[in-house]
Amino acid sequence: MNFRILVVDDDMQIRRVLRTTLTAAQYQTEAAASAEEALDMMKDRKYHLILLDLSMPGIDGLELCRRLRANSDSEIIILSVRSIEADVIAGLDAGADDYVTKPFRMPELLARIRSALRRSTASLESGPPHLTLDTVIVDFRARRVTMQGKDVRLTPKEFEVLHYLATHPEKPVPHEEILSAVWGPEHSEHHEYLRAFIKQLRKKIEPEPAKPRFLITEPWVGYKLQVS
Repeated sequence: MNFRILVVDDDMQIRRVLRTTLTAAQYQTEAAASAEEALDMMKDRKYHLILLDLSMPGIDGLELCRRLRANSDSEIIILSVRSIEADVIAGLDAGADDYVTKPFRMPELLARIRSALRRSTASLESGPPHLTLDTVIVDFRARRVTMQGKDVRLTPKEFEVLHYLATHPEKPVPHEEILSAVWGPEHSEHHEYLRAFIKQLRKKIEPEPAKPRFLITEPWVGYKLQVS
C-alpha cells in the first residue's frame, strides 16, 4: 500500500530531513509549515499518518490535533521537545496516537511509523463483532458506536483498546498486555498512554465517567470490561 504522510512543523530543517527520509522509505510525503497550511492541504487530500509538532505560531499543535480528530481517522504522531509526562498526556488527550520526543533517532521514528501504519490497516475481524453495554451499542466491523441512539465518535486507538478488552470480557487485563497489543511491545511500560485513552473512552461511553460501570480499573493490574 502506498501510504501518504503529512509532516507539520515550522522548522524548515526538520521538514526537509523528514521529507527526504520518508520519501526514501517509499512514503508519499508532503509538508506544511503551519497548522493553517495543514488544514488547507487536508481539505482535498487524505493522509494515512500525520507527524505533528506541538510548538508552532498561530494554531498550535494541540489545537490542530483536536481539530483533526474531530473528522479524521489518520494516525497522528506528535514530535515534540516537551518530554514531561503532563505534556505527553495532553497530547494523547488531544487525540494523538503516539508521542515521540525530540531529538529522536530516525530508525526509531521509522519503526513507530511502520507500526502505526500496520495497525491502522489491520481490521477488527477477530473477536466479537458487536458489543452492548446498556444503551451503548458498538459495531466493531463498521467501527460505529451509538449511545442512546446517537452516534459517538471513537478514534482508531480508542476502538482498538475497547476491542481488545471486549475479547477478554469480565477478566482483568494487565496494562502491559493491552499496551503491547494496541501500540506494540516497545510501549509495554507506557502506562500513561493507556490511562489517557481509558479516560477518553469513559467520557464517551460511560453514563457517569467518574463512576465507571463498564471500564473498571483493577488496581496494580490493569483494566476490566464489565459487560454484565
